[in-house]
Amino acid sequence: MADTGSTSSGVAARYATAVFELAKEAKQLPAVEKDLDALAEALEESADFGDLISNPVYTRDQLVDAIGAISKKMGLSDTMSGTLGLMGSKRRLNVLPQLVATVKHMIAEEKGEVTAEVTAAKALTKAQQDKLAKTLKASVGKDVIINVAVDKSLIGGLIVKVGSRMIDSSIKSKLSNLQNAMKEVG
Repeated sequence: MADTGSTSSGVAARYATAVFELAKEAKQLPAVEKDLDALAEALEESADFGDLISNPVYTRDQLVDAIGAISKKMGLSDTMSGTLGLMGSKRRLNVLPQLVATVKHMIAEEKGEVTAEVTAAKALTKAQQDKLAKTLKASVGKDVIINVAVDKSLIGGLIVKVGSRMIDSSIKSKLSNLQNAMKEVG
């Protein structure tokens, strides 16, 4: 039996490469990046949109019509609208979240950027985010885009993930390490 996870990621990667190459060739990367942000927001906020792309009940024609209307309403570029229409006609819209993430990653690499996923005990100010981005840039050698999530259970400090590296300076982690050390002693 085929591994559907790797199959869908392979499909997403092929579509992502096509979208990226088409956008780059047409000098449309900024427009496609804006489209991707809008699609990511729609996927996150609309359960109906998520249902549309993943529900096998819809016919190919219904998918193409719906995605065409959504693309028009969102003001998506021709590259993105065409890709979504093709994906709908091939019943491949279920890989849209992976496609969005992959193309965003490709565009960031093209621009020499890397994304840092930051989890903090409380919301970071703009100045704190800028300082963290500057510090991380010195470490990784690329411009850093910061995505911040708040997790009050950290008590204080940060957890920073950049690529495969993770830095955990949270109070929660330090307390956990101290608790483990105390268990070993006694």
